[in-house]
Amino acid sequence: MHPATSPPGTGHMGIPWRRLAVAAAALLGLATVVTMVQTYGPDRSAASTRALTVATWNMCGVRQWGCADTGSWAEKRTQLNHLATRAGARVIFLQETCGTELESVRRGLGPSWHTAFRAYSSADRAGHTTPIRCATPGAGTAGFAILSAYRLSAVASVAAQQPTVGVRRGILCATVAAHDLRVCTAHLSPRHSDAAHPGWEFRDDQLKALAHAGAARRTVYGGDLNVNPPGSRNPFSWVWPSGPYTAQRECDQASGSSRAGRATHVSGHKFDYLFTGLPRVRCTVRDTGRSDHFALLLRVRTG
Repeated sequence: MHPATSPPGTGHMGIPWRRLAVAAAALLGLATVVTMVQTYGPDRSAASTRALTVATWNMCGVRQWGCADTGSWAEKRTQLNHLATRAGARVIFLQETCGTELESVRRGLGPSWHTAFRAYSSADRAGHTTPIRCATPGAGTAGFAILSAYRLSAVASVAAQQPTVGVRRGILCATVAAHDLRVCTAHLSPRHSDAAHPGWEFRDDQLKALAHAGAARRTVYGGDLNVNPPGSRNPFSWVWPSGPYTAQRECDQASGSSRAGRATHVSGHKFDYLFTGLPRVRCTVRDTGRSDHFALLLRVRTG
């Protein structure tokens, strides 16, 4: 955790800014589902080649966080179901989801599907923390999760610095034994997350913890990291540790020296990532039309 010394960035949890971005997206016609695909190398489809599609999607399902204009939960449920069926994602990282609604999706997908869920909490100045509830009636607790078509084991939260006063997000890992794969989803703190210390920066510590948890080759990690890719145009490149983009490649990374990637947010920024040490087959950016974030899908060879 470090004091921020650079000018304000583009963290997406500023509620008025988020509503403006969503409105701009509507004017641009982004409600239409658009799929963009990047393929790396030959897509070998032989039966002997095992592969898995992992996705990450910030659902913008916490209505009171500027998400009232991004569609109903019924519409979001439909889009999540499409990711798991039509798009073929067998493991899905979710942020800004709601526990009861997520359980409804899991039941609808069938008994082979499983979830691991962690609630967001709000910390006050007295040091008390309370779970955050979704404002949609009956939606349950707000949080982040892993939705999987395979049984999840060794589910564990990863410790990382969090705001002293304000919303606490987090990192969650699990093992998908069917593919001998460790998966880790994260939702990192945007700038000015700590009401008591608005200048403090948390993303450096959180990214280091996430990269450490995903350091093994047979891992896929990522989520909504609330930061742009490292590079000369990003004054916050210093928050990135050495592992991402080097020891592990990002879904949309075209070469070893590249740090670019297609936008995953209606504002034109890339906030969503998937890193792995496994061979990448395909990277897809999918606009569901029901969030200010696009879904990111990575297909990897697991055998």
